Amino acid sequence: RPPQRAERLHRGLGAQARIAKGADAPARRLREIYIMQGKRVHPIPLCPASCAFIPREKHATGWPRLFPLDDHVDLPEPAPPPPSMTARERRRSFLDMWLVDHGFIRDIYCNIHQISPKAWRSAQPAPHHLAWAKRQGIRTILNLRGRRDDCGSYILEREACARLGLTLVDMPVRSRKPLEKPTLLAAIDLFETLEYPILMHCKSGADRAGLISTLYMHIHEGVPLRQAMRHLSLRYGHVRQAKTGVIDMLYESYLTDTETRPIGFRDWVEQVYDPVALEARFHENWLAGIVINKILRRE
Repeated sequence: RPPQRAERLHRGLGAQARIAKGADAPARRLREIYIMQGKRVHPIPLCPASCAFIPREKHATGWPRLFPLDDHVDLPEPAPPPPSMTARERRRSFLDMWLVDHGFIRDIYCNIHQISPKAWRSAQPAPHHLAWAKRQGIRTILNLRGRRDDCGSYILEREACARLGLTLVDMPVRSRKPLEKPTLLAAIDLFETLEYPILMHCKSGADRAGLISTLYMHIHEGVPLRQAMRHLSLRYGHVRQAKTGVIDMLYESYLTDTETRPIGFRDWVEQVYDPVALEARFHENWLAGIVINKILRRE
């Protein structure tokens, strides 16, 4: 949309926030993520799941987008409010989480690690893990698996976050293909909008959690990238010889390209990064691929 129209809509959403939450409640919980579409000028209002006042008809997910994007581009969005469930539906979701989504393994070991005073990483949390996170002071859950309405883990996660007062943000991230430019730029900008401390998770807490943990430590905490890449290691279950090693190649490409001409990571993504060429250069080890894809059955 034209910038003036987007600005008017954003002001209107702020007014709705004040009406819905009380006249003296600031609309500070409306946040903006700027996604690069040539220039960083297009705002997407980002609200926690508790803000149900945004008109649902503006977007299929219930959250307005102010500019058109390819449907295949993965971008962060606040999780919608959870649906009401009967006891039978809740039991079905639990069995799906525990058996189909391998939750019984995560009940034994959830791969939870604190990576900074403001951030944690883990595998897919169950409701009792989220209750534990709440006791640790965590305020935001960053779900790197994206919205999965047919997955018991996600259904129960949405319900638990709403009950505990945690903000749930869905950001689908792929571990076997290089991220698209808009997705990577959205991830960079997302760190400026979240309410900390945060817990970021994928299914196993190994690959996608490692990708975003590395990005977080470098962009938000200012840790040198080579040092931040320790979050992509076997300690967390990440195997760089498999197809998930394309994550390592993304960061290695940046380090190689900037050896002689230093440039910030975000500028490199905007000006140099080519996900298609990067994917064409990467080749996985067949044995590591069997372990990750067939035995461990990673997403």
